[in-house]
Amino acid sequence: MLKTKRLAKNTGVAMGMALFAMGSAPALADHHASAADAETTAAATEPVTVGGAEMLPTRNIVENASNSPIHTTLVAAVAQAGLVDTLSSPGPFTVFAPTDEAFGLLPAGTVDALMADSAQAQLTQILTYHVVSGAVDAETLVGMIEEAGGELTLTTVEGSPLVATIDNGIVALRDEIGGISYVTQTDVTQSNGIIHVINGVLVPEPETAAAGD
Repeated sequence: MLKTKRLAKNTGVAMGMALFAMGSAPALADHHASAADAETTAAATEPVTVGGAEMLPTRNIVENASNSPIHTTLVAAVAQAGLVDTLSSPGPFTVFAPTDEAFGLLPAGTVDALMADSAQAQLTQILTYHVVSGAVDAETLVGMIEEAGGELTLTTVEGSPLVATIDNGIVALRDEIGGISYVTQTDVTQSNGIIHVINGVLVPEPETAAAGD
């Protein structure tokens, strides 16, 4: 894919990752053990929510993202870029999904400019830079980062590298122009992959168009 004009550098503000504590019930008498086990199993299988909306593992990436109240800009951008069919396909894909707030951190006017028909190629470039082939859950990703010595280079569907590190226990993503985004929610399971919510928009380094293009 041909890269187009340079975007202004994303200066996303680092946000702390929400930690979800799992409470445990006090020990019960032996004859209540089966009931306690049932409660634990039910809690473990409770639906994941994003922005208060239920994310069903039987739905694909586009269907679940469309139901998220904090991903309206991303969903609109995916539609504008013509990527709905791609992200609805079997995949599997791992998507680092910027929130509406993340898009709001871009320089004023950037989102409107990217949503113009004339910028579709650039928008597609940016969106596919947020996608990695395969379903990579948080545990696997952290293990890969540690195995790589603390700095893992991921190859995105767009083709450019994305660097993943661990910062105070949180997965941090460094894009090609030096912007840092943090994973704020992990392992939102989809029928065709996994979504990890992030608090910044990842920007690849544009290339100079070849002569005659």
